[in-house]
Amino acid sequence: MIKEGSRMSLSFLHGCSVERLNNVIKIVSMKPTKETEEVMFRNINTLLSPKPIALEAGISRLENGMLHIAMRNVLHHCKGKMLDWWFKYFETTADLKLWHPHDHVEHGGWDSKWIKYENYIGATIHATESLGDIPPVQATIKFHDPADIFNVDVLKQAYADGSVSAVVYARIGFGENTPVDHNGDPIDGYMFHVVRDTVQGCTLRSHFYLGALMADRENQLSDEVGFGLMEHCYSEFTYLAQVLPSLYYAENKNGDKAPFLW
Repeated sequence: MIKEGSRMSLSFLHGCSVERLNNVIKIVSMKPTKETEEVMFRNINTLLSPKPIALEAGISRLENGMLHIAMRNVLHHCKGKMLDWWFKYFETTADLKLWHPHDHVEHGGWDSKWIKYENYIGATIHATESLGDIPPVQATIKFHDPADIFNVDVLKQAYADGSVSAVVYARIGFGENTPVDHNGDPIDGYMFHVVRDTVQGCTLRSHFYLGALMADRENQLSDEVGFGLMEHCYSEFTYLAQVLPSLYYAENKNGDKAPFLW
């Protein structure tokens, strides 16, 4: 049965076929509970610290069976404002291929909540991409306000003292028919990009928590996927760093002008 705490509305269930209702029940049962999220993200605010943390690059199997993947990048000549702007800018397959010429296959489109140059919070994107040697797969990503998961006061202070310059938080899932909850959030995983400006440009912490749909099964999300995502993440932001500064200065609507290099 669907428990009251699932927050699945009656209007959503009205008129469902038996097959669809069974799928809904299955999805609700696989979705990480609030208690699971609290345990999984009890130390999430450490991502906002400028100091080294326990997992900067690598993979770790969580107690609930999900896979935690971390990658750290240095983006020379880039700043957090540029990366935040990028998520408000890219909208075509050509843009995606600038980001990763090999792994990014197709931009499947943003929904109506995405507004170019203005907003990506609350928006959902569909794309097809591969992870290194792992064949292409469709991905669904819905972006959220970072304050939805980080401590609001800690986040505000991190921005104020320069510990972070941009934070991106999203729910993520893979597959042709990515399971989502009643809010449209993919239920398989979570994605974080945390940026800190430096004299070199900026450092980027990318952390993923994946495999909720397989966490209770014997055949859990493989380490191979985690290592493939590390390779993909390192490569895509290294590629992006080579074009982002010029692209930002040429296209941004904030009035920011490129520095003179002579």
